[in-house]
Amino acid sequence: MPIATPEQYAEMLDKAKKGGFAYPAINVSSSSTINAVLQGLTEAGSDGILQVTTGGADYFAGQSVKARASGALAFAAFATEVAKNYPITVALHTDHCPKDALDGFVMPLIEASEAEVKAGRNPIFQSHMWDGSAVPLAENIEIARELLPRMKNINAILEVEIGVVGGEEDGVQHEGSNDALYTTLGDVEQAVEALGLGEQGRYMAALTFGNVHGVYKPGNVKLRPELLKEIQDGIAARYFPNSANGTAALPLDLVFHGGSGSTDEEIATAVANGVIKMNIDTDTQYAYSRSVADSVLKNYDGFLKVDGEVGNKKIYDPRAWGKAAETAMAKRVVEATQQLGSAGHSGR
Repeated sequence: MPIATPEQYAEMLDKAKKGGFAYPAINVSSSSTINAVLQGLTEAGSDGILQVTTGGADYFAGQSVKARASGALAFAAFATEVAKNYPITVALHTDHCPKDALDGFVMPLIEASEAEVKAGRNPIFQSHMWDGSAVPLAENIEIARELLPRMKNINAILEVEIGVVGGEEDGVQHEGSNDALYTTLGDVEQAVEALGLGEQGRYMAALTFGNVHGVYKPGNVKLRPELLKEIQDGIAARYFPNSANGTAALPLDLVFHGGSGSTDEEIATAVANGVIKMNIDTDTQYAYSRSVADSVLKNYDGFLKVDGEVGNKKIYDPRAWGKAAETAMAKRVVEATQQLGSAGHSGR
């Protein structure tokens, strides 16, 4: 199906909130990984989100040039075309964008979407993330407040990070005290005071509850997904004290970052507390690359010109090991949809 319209994307998120599930948002960095995600979502019967980081966009543009906005537009153009061939709906999103990357990444993409909307078409991306976790909270919120009206004008959604996700992703690295890995109610109250609760434009909030990017084993990181409910309750009590509306109990649309190694129980608790989007990168990278390693190591002679021979073209043809890698990554995508509850929830 075609890429989600802004209205369809909003419906997807509302459906997840109401239905108590979340969509996997899979980071991609090549046409092959895009195809793998579309394959996996289709096998699971799930809608979902394709997203690209600054580093992923750099790679799409070509490793020898510096043109990440161009790379992101190339990602979007390819995804927009090939998604038409699948019976599920996906949205396009840009992941972590720190302050020093705004002018070269998100801002040109917003401008490109503004031109599309002015011409009567849909925005190129349905949502963008501003990652202000490395700057003081007041500055983080102020930049989000400046971005939100422009996002609203193109009918797109802003994602903000209130708190610090540990570890490193595409060169964005955070280190500090463990306390910094847990968003407080006071932090979120400041954000809501500035950004509202939808009336100024829709946004999703990546709150942190011990999250760490990268690879770790279950139990090595202390996640506290129950913290999300405490914050939701605090915001609901302040802004909807007399509301009988069930959605007021979970007023924030939440995003789960740094989920590699999380237990099924931790994921389920986070989703029950308002997470509607969960970023997945490390696990799908590993699934893809692990398959490539299998292909090489199990067919070593076929990949090499051994003793003057020419190897086995059926083995080293990138399409051969590429198809296997895509299928392995697709399998991990299916697993993610099952963990998040989005399997079987394609709205098309």
